[in-house]
Amino acid sequence: MLSEKLFRVLRTLKREPWSAARVVGWKVLHLANIACAVHMLSYFGTISTMTGPSMLPTLANEGELVFENRWSHRMHPESLRRGDLITFRSPLDRNRIVCKRVIGFPGDIICVDPTGQKAPSTEHVEVPKGHMWVMGDNASISRDSRDYGPISMGLIEGRLSARVWPLSKFTIFRNPTVHLDQ
Repeated sequence: MLSEKLFRVLRTLKREPWSAARVVGWKVLHLANIACAVHMLSYFGTISTMTGPSMLPTLANEGELVFENRWSHRMHPESLRRGDLITFRSPLDRNRIVCKRVIGFPGDIICVDPTGQKAPSTEHVEVPKGHMWVMGDNASISRDSRDYGPISMGLIEGRLSARVWPLSKFTIFRNPTVHLDQ
């Protein structure tokens, strides 16, 4: 049975070699188009997994998927706000993407560690131009700007827009932060 089908295909190839090549060529072209489309879409947004305890209770330790908007902050950097959840390349390991909450922007004066766990609670720093201050929601175990200082805005990969899985916990991340001026 299999040899019969193979014989039929080989006979067709012998009579019309270009028709088979054309079919294969079109299939390869369609696959290449799909791969290009997926690659292009990754510049606009992507579904990512977030793992680790540093963003508890906002994000679970594991098992949650989030939609990461990778376009808006590139086109409109001013769209980032205090309180936004962002992903960025870790200053300690550029191959690692981490998620933290934006706390301060250039010119802001930040209390380095209000809890006093990682630095004296009286220590303050001014966020330099082109940088931002980020912290994990679970401050007691988070490695964040208290450890590596302000991060360069060039390290930012995206802004989290929504938790999409599990469906029972679907959440659109709205920025609840209110900035108090002095």
